[in-house]
Amino acid sequence: MITKHKMQELQELAAERGPLCVGLDTDPSYLPDSVIKAVGSAEEAVLAYNKEIIRRIAADKSACCCKVQIAYYEAMGLKGMKVYAETLKAVKEAGLIAISDIKRGDIAATAGAYAKAHFTGDFETDIITINPYMGFDTLKPFTEYCAPGKGGKGAFVLLCTSNPGMADIEHQELKNGGLLLERVGNEIARVGEEYKSFYADQTCGVIGAVVGATQEADARRLRDMYADTFFLIPGYGAQGGAARIAATLLDKAGGTVNSSRGILCAWKKDEDLSELREAGTLSLAHIADAAAKNALFSKDDLLKAKAAL
Repeated sequence: MITKHKMQELQELAAERGPLCVGLDTDPSYLPDSVIKAVGSAEEAVLAYNKEIIRRIAADKSACCCKVQIAYYEAMGLKGMKVYAETLKAVKEAGLIAISDIKRGDIAATAGAYAKAHFTGDFETDIITINPYMGFDTLKPFTEYCAPGKGGKGAFVLLCTSNPGMADIEHQELKNGGLLLERVGNEIARVGEEYKSFYADQTCGVIGAVVGATQEADARRLRDMYADTFFLIPGYGAQGGAARIAATLLDKAGGTVNSSRGILCAWKKDEDLSELREAGTLSLAHIADAAAKNALFSKDDLLKAKAAL
């Protein structure tokens, strides 16, 4: 019998290993040509790089989870989707939580098919991301899988995202007062309360919220408003989000802070690799070393920022 849902497992792993989430948004263009040629193909190189990063961050205990953005794998066609499935498998086998960044949201029957596709079968994952802006009825087919009898899965709902255009929708004021994102946040909190009947000892809700580290004005207010909601925090690193903003969002129920390109492309800025970059002789081990080093740096940066609050 499942006694903890995946969101609580992630919360506990973040407390144990630190809040870093490694984003495996691995576009083949992020790899040097020398690595692709040595491995054999772009798809094989992406999988090899993913597996090597997963192995190293698990050994270093530098991250609590990996977020796998499905779009990069869909763009590689059928071979890419096999890489996606193998990557999710490797994350789970390493003892980390697998987050599938799919951002699905559709009418009930279609949402149910999406939920089945990503919570069971070849693409089974622990937690997904979902888009609530077609209405809250579109969330139910996903949240049903949060029940103990259906795997105790989890979902992060888009709340306050890290892109500049988020203000076009998420910051819109409602006629009866408040912002649209607050209406979404209240629904996330309500579902969390609803599932307490299944998980009497839960320390966070079964569904979390995506809250970007780029919106400093929103950080403290949202953290205080949704104290029992675990956050997925994008925008740190390559998108310009500061560690201090992320640290604010890590308060109370906590969260996990995603870094994708900052880790995947760390080899491009690693001074120790400058000669190999110029010579075009970088190996898989070289770029994985740089990624692992950046993951450790990011973990330390976030923990220092949190301690300074």
